[in-house]
Amino acid sequence: MPELKLTTLHPTSKERGSCFHFCNTNAATKVKKFKRLPLETNKQNWSLHKVGNTYSVSFGLIRGRKKRIPLTIHQANHAPILEALLNGNAEPGSIKLWRSKKGIWFALLSVSMEVPDSQPKDSWVGVDRGQRHLAVASLPTGLPKFWTFGHIRQIRRRYQKLRQQLQSAKKRKTVKKLESKERRIITHINHIVSKQIVQFAAQNGCGIRLEDLSGIRQTSKQRKKNKSDAGNNRDAWSYYQLESFVEYKALWAGIPVEKVPPPYTSKSCCRCGGIGKQNKHSFSCPRCSYHVHADWNASQNIGHWLGFSCSLVLQQGSSVMGASVQGSGVNDTPPNSVSELAGSARSTSKNENPTA
Repeated sequence: MPELKLTTLHPTSKERGSCFHFCNTNAATKVKKFKRLPLETNKQNWSLHKVGNTYSVSFGLIRGRKKRIPLTIHQANHAPILEALLNGNAEPGSIKLWRSKKGIWFALLSVSMEVPDSQPKDSWVGVDRGQRHLAVASLPTGLPKFWTFGHIRQIRRRYQKLRQQLQSAKKRKTVKKLESKERRIITHINHIVSKQIVQFAAQNGCGIRLEDLSGIRQTSKQRKKNKSDAGNNRDAWSYYQLESFVEYKALWAGIPVEKVPPPYTSKSCCRCGGIGKQNKHSFSCPRCSYHVHADWNASQNIGHWLGFSCSLVLQQGSSVMGASVQGSGVNDTPPNSVSELAGSARSTSKNENPTA
């Protein structure tokens, strides 16, 4: 239908498919555009087929059922899932057809299937997360594996500079596009790291232990200089996304995942348990003179974490037990001469002033 340019009292009308779009040609504001949503249909309207090594999918349309369309897949990741669908070991869900900006069509299949239960493990892979090194994993034997991806900082700084320039030019749409592009790059890197961490644990028959970093942005302090720099700003650190990716990939592989408290995992020595000193990536223990990489030391403490405990020596059992019942000792402040004198002073003052 051709476009008709009318006056302000008569808006133009453009037919798009089966709907009409009305706009005013003389209006100062632009017409709002809606995002293109992918085509979606339920599981009753599509089916999966295989001929030789080629997988194809067919789905229903208004004019009838579409012929089989061949799929290009990643054999290592997609073939087991598609085989489970064909064998009846997985239940199909809906299908979405999405067209990229480059004109490539993608078929997004939702699948529900049972995963093996995670078995208890005696050995654990400790994983320490950070901003300089995204993840450092180590086996109980001490074999380490580092995931650095140092160019993430350059990516953060580059996009921060571009956003500042575009915001000063008031190009908000371009800023949103840059933010989504940066988000996709970081998400892709986290997918790579989490997949390799799960593979590292599966190859060695170990579970995975992570630090519980919930609330770290509120509890930890950072300098204003670091906060203004996107490469060092802790608010831009996507530690939780990496954690969630590791959890669901480990669940798929039947590997247990545990979280341990973060205090003293980076400060204590993995050899003797003493409190050491950390200088950037170097860790030194003054107690046993042990020098090692700080992130590897933290990963060892996470992997061997059994809870914090201290030795308790009872030199005078009866007096200590009696003091613990009175509100001191193991459950309160340790009994000593100062606390005993303070307690006797309080009791004498109560006897002298019974009305107090």
